Amino acid sequence: MPLAVYILGLSVFALGTSEFMLSGLLPPIADDMGVSIPQAGLLISAFAVGMVVGAPLLAVATLKLPRKATLIALISVFGLGQVAGALAPTYEILFASRVISALACAGFWALGAAVAVAMVPVNARARAMAVMIGGLSIANVLGVPAGAFLGEHFGWRAAFWAVAVSSAVALVGVATKIPSIPLPAEKPQLKRELSIYRDGQVWLAVFTTALAGGGVFCAFSYFAPLITDVAGIGEGWVSTVLALFGIGALVGTTVGGRIADAHLFGVMISGIAASTVLLAALALFAAVPAVVITLAFLLGVSAFYTAPALNARIFNVAGAAPTLAAATTTAAFNIGNTAGPWLGGTVIDADFGYESPAWAGAAMLLVALVLVTISMRRQGRSKVVTGSAVIAGADAASRVPSPAVADRT
Repeated sequence: MPLAVYILGLSVFALGTSEFMLSGLLPPIADDMGVSIPQAGLLISAFAVGMVVGAPLLAVATLKLPRKATLIALISVFGLGQVAGALAPTYEILFASRVISALACAGFWALGAAVAVAMVPVNARARAMAVMIGGLSIANVLGVPAGAFLGEHFGWRAAFWAVAVSSAVALVGVATKIPSIPLPAEKPQLKRELSIYRDGQVWLAVFTTALAGGGVFCAFSYFAPLITDVAGIGEGWVSTVLALFGIGALVGTTVGGRIADAHLFGVMISGIAASTVLLAALALFAAVPAVVITLAFLLGVSAFYTAPALNARIFNVAGAAPTLAAATTTAAFNIGNTAGPWLGGTVIDADFGYESPAWAGAAMLLVALVLVTISMRRQGRSKVVTGSAVIAGADAASRVPSPAVADRT
């Protein structure tokens, strides 16, 4: 595996840490900026909105640009966004910095995946992508709790500075270790690729992914106040609990990735159902510290166990759109990451308590489960129709005389 692929994984570590670290920083940000915790939670949604918009937009906009130079530009803008966030004097400027950082993050994700695949043989592409996705998993294991630790001991701005430093390291690596990748000889035809969005299965996959991801992050975004205010666990435990979620995510990604290809719908149904039950349990037993800590780990397992199957499903039904498939996946997950924290903040604002986002997230997951079932049944009917057509075609062919028989008659 080329060193350059690991450089991209390091870059994804910085991107992922920035995306998710606010889950452990909401209380200090809210206090410093003079806003409510639900308003602070909108900073998570702001990043997700930027990812939703940026993924397809930048995937198309950078098609004709030199890949290495574009990666350098994107990681530079991302790093500057972290600096702007660390220096932000007001909530509005912090909000804007999150959107700008997210746009750069989305573009880097889409282009970085293409570069990683281009640098390795065909039979090593999955490993290359695993390195990049591994950067995101490690961000959940190390980066997010480290951000919470820095926020607790040195102020929330220190976490932004740390990500800015990580981005600078990634920038040096991209500039010195990523080779110049030539543009593909045959440019994608966007008109043809966009036609896949007329397929109902694509939209079922998109909404399933959005609801499955959003349901989990509806609760995860408000873990910090749930841990401290409801479970009564000290603030020093916040980073530990977030680390447990990240470890669970790493376990879930590993297990789900191994079996998703052979049992795609099985993984989606079992993973989403498990997350639904775990969120309901979190809401019911939020005042019991040991249960909350255990459920944080298990929720990380179930959520990321499902993620490889959700990714694969979109690629399966959007196979005719190689340029937009990755962007569609990124956008779908981040639609959920936008809606989930927003819904969680809404139910908190309605005075339902910090355990209410877990109930709201469970409801989102139940809808996702219904959509998976519909998609699976449509897939089954499609196979039956296709199989019948093949049989009918073969039967008709058996009744048509061959050219030799026709000559003899």
